Amino acid sequence: MKNIVIVATIKVKKGFKDEVYNELLQLHKATHEFDEGCIQYDLHKDLTDEDSFTFVETWENQELLSLHETKEHFKNFVSKIENKIDGLTINKLEKLEI
Repeated sequence: MKNIVIVATIKVKKGFKDEVYNELLQLHKATHEFDEGCIQYDLHKDLTDEDSFTFVETWENQELLSLHETKEHFKNFVSKIENKIDGLTINKLEKLEI
């Protein structure tokens, strides 16, 4: 089974940047600690938009990515950022062997 690459961009509402950023840091830490199959889980900030952050993730397979989405730390993150973001874009990718 091929690795799954996720590029998830979060656009934060004005006034919530610090709060959402702290939640992003907690999710980052917990994912590295508790999620099997996480090869890469890197948080990036947008250089042109201070209210935008992007995770670039690599997972061993879809099954382990799906398991991540059921974990308590992931669900907690989702509930804590509710109504504090303007948008979320998730691109699910598979690297081509070329």
